[in-house]
Amino acid sequence: MEDTDRDALATFLGRLQWGLLALLALWVLWLLAPVLTPFVLAALLGWLGDPLVDRMQARGVPRNGAVIMVFAVMAAVTLLAVLLLVPMLQRQVVTLVTSLPNYREWFVGTALPWLESRTGLELVPYLDPARLFTLAREHWEQAGGAAATMLGYLSRSGFAVLGWVANVVLLPVLTFFFLRDWDLFVSRFAALVPRDKAPTVARLARESSEVLGGFLRGQLLVMLILGVLYAIGLRALGLDLGILIGVIAGLLTFVPYLGPATILVLGGIAAVVQFGDWQHLVGVLAVWGIGQVIESYWLTPKLVGDRIGLHPVVVIFAVFAGGTLFGFTGMLLALPVAAIGNVLLRYAYERYTHSRLYAGHAPIMLPPEPAAGAEPGSPASDAGDA
Repeated sequence: MEDTDRDALATFLGRLQWGLLALLALWVLWLLAPVLTPFVLAALLGWLGDPLVDRMQARGVPRNGAVIMVFAVMAAVTLLAVLLLVPMLQRQVVTLVTSLPNYREWFVGTALPWLESRTGLELVPYLDPARLFTLAREHWEQAGGAAATMLGYLSRSGFAVLGWVANVVLLPVLTFFFLRDWDLFVSRFAALVPRDKAPTVARLARESSEVLGGFLRGQLLVMLILGVLYAIGLRALGLDLGILIGVIAGLLTFVPYLGPATILVLGGIAAVVQFGDWQHLVGVLAVWGIGQVIESYWLTPKLVGDRIGLHPVVVIFAVFAGGTLFGFTGMLLALPVAAIGNVLLRYAYERYTHSRLYAGHAPIMLPPEPAAGAEPGSPASDAGDA
C-alpha cells in the first residue's frame, strides 16, 4: 500500500472516530436532557456574564470580586423582575379564568357560526361543550381509563414540581461557579485540542462566541423592550389581558414572526370578545404596527444586526427541532448549536473552495499556513488540503 493510500485511510479512520464520538455525545445528551436544563441555562448565563467580568478584571478588580459584583447585579435584576412580574401575571391569570365564559360564548355563538357560513361545514354540533360532555358520559369506560391515566400523571407531577424547585435553587449556585471558573473551563478544553488544530479551533470558537454572544444579548434586549411596549400599548387600549398578551408576545419574539403573530391573534380575539367593535381591533393593529416599525428599523439593526447570519426559517426549525428531540433543554441549545453550525459551515465552504475537488484541473490557491507557534487565540487558521 502506498503512503498516500495509508494517509487517506488514516484520515478516514480519524474522521470516523470523531463522527462516532459526536453520535455518542448526542445520545448521552438525549438521555440526560431532563436533568441538564439548569446546567445548560447556568452555562449560558455564565458565558454571557464572563466578558463583563474580564473587563472588570482588566481594570484591576480581582477575579472573585468581579464575579461577586456581576453575579449580584444579575441576581438583583432577576429578583426585581420576579417581584414585579409574578403578582402582575397572577392577576392577569385570574382575569383570564374569570373571562373564560365570555370567550366560550364568543367562540360558540360568533366564531363557529361565522366559520360555518364561510366553509359550509357544521362545526357547532361537534364542538359544543354539552355534546362533548354527553359523548364522554356515553363512553364512560374509555373516559374512566383516560381519567385514571391523568390522575396517575398528576400524582407523578408532584415529583416534577419538586424537580423544578430543585432546579430553581440549583440555578444560581451553578451560575456562580460557571461565572467564576469560565476561563478555567475554556483553558482546559483548549488544552485537549490537538496542537496542529489549535489555531483553527481557536478561530472557530472565537467566531462562534462573537456571533452568538452578540445575538443573544441583543435578542434579550429586543424581547424585553417589545414585551414592555406591547403590554403598555394593549393595556392603554383597555384590554384586561393586555399585559399577559404583551409578555407572551415579547417572550416569543426570539422565534421569527411568532411574537408579532401572537399580538395579532390573541390581541385581536381579546379585543373582539371584550369590546366587540372594530375600533379596538384597529387599536391592536396599530400597536402591532408600531412594534414592528420599532423592531425593524431600530431595535434589530442596533441591538442584533446580522450577527447570527441565519435565515428565519432555519431559526424556527432549530428551535422546534431542539424542543422535539431534547425538550426544553433542546430549545435552550437550539440557537447556540445553529450559530456554531453556521460558523462551521462557512469554514467548510472556505476549505471546499480551496480543495482539489473544487479546483478540478485548475491550480489550487491555498489559504496561508498558520504561523509557527501561533497562539490559540491568533487569527491564523489550519489550511491544509481539504
